Amino acid sequence: MKIATYNVNGVNGHLPVLLRWLNETKPDVVCLQELKAPQEKFPEEAIRNTGYNAIWHGQKSWNGVAILTRNLEIKEIQRALPGDPEDIHSRYIEALVNGIHVGCLYLPNGNPAPGPKFDYKLSWFKRLTVHAKELLTKDIPIVLVGDYNVIPTERDVYKPERWIDDALFRPETRAAFEELLMQGWTDAIRKLYPEDKIYTFWDYFRNAYGRDAGLRIDHFLLSPQLEKHLIAAGVDRHVRGWEKTSDHAPVWIELNESLY
Repeated sequence: MKIATYNVNGVNGHLPVLLRWLNETKPDVVCLQELKAPQEKFPEEAIRNTGYNAIWHGQKSWNGVAILTRNLEIKEIQRALPGDPEDIHSRYIEALVNGIHVGCLYLPNGNPAPGPKFDYKLSWFKRLTVHAKELLTKDIPIVLVGDYNVIPTERDVYKPERWIDDALFRPETRAAFEELLMQGWTDAIRKLYPEDKIYTFWDYFRNAYGRDAGLRIDHFLLSPQLEKHLIAAGVDRHVRGWEKTSDHAPVWIELNESLY
């Protein structure tokens, strides 16, 4: 079973790239972030014509998350992160897919930091940490996947000294991510590639992709029940080189069939 995540940076503006990638790679489950489309503008028909079912939580101009499945039923669980009923940002959607609990998330960027946006990022992170801990008590296969807007360590960024004051790399952000991992989650990419240089995002400016000046900010966190079934993981970095593409590349994992 192949599960992928992709911050599309505008699902309609980058729809040809998304559909091309789906047709080429055919992952079983896809988590999308940054749809930048209201609920009624999600391109459901085009995605269904590619062979995928979809659930989504849109928002005009900003945010937005979706879960797509190929030949698999999606049972939606919730479409908001618990803990703040007044938070109207479309940043989280959760579903049961083929026996796996899938949480698709788009964690706030937080810049400029310090400031209100960074405070919101840390507050959202705390809510995620509480919810993640509760999920682990269920003793079921779980993946929390998406754009975390977190650079976990220095090896996850080109020239880390330039990112010291950025909300993605500040000590508070990295500490929050580490606290989440310490609950018992496994960073899938680092499980298989503990020392490799792996990036998932390259800015549009200063020829970042051409220079390979990237960041690793899109992550798969696996529960103990799922971690033992991990057999492969990678980044479809070539997609970042396509015309009119997102500034992120798709990231994926594969799970062995013994899970079922």
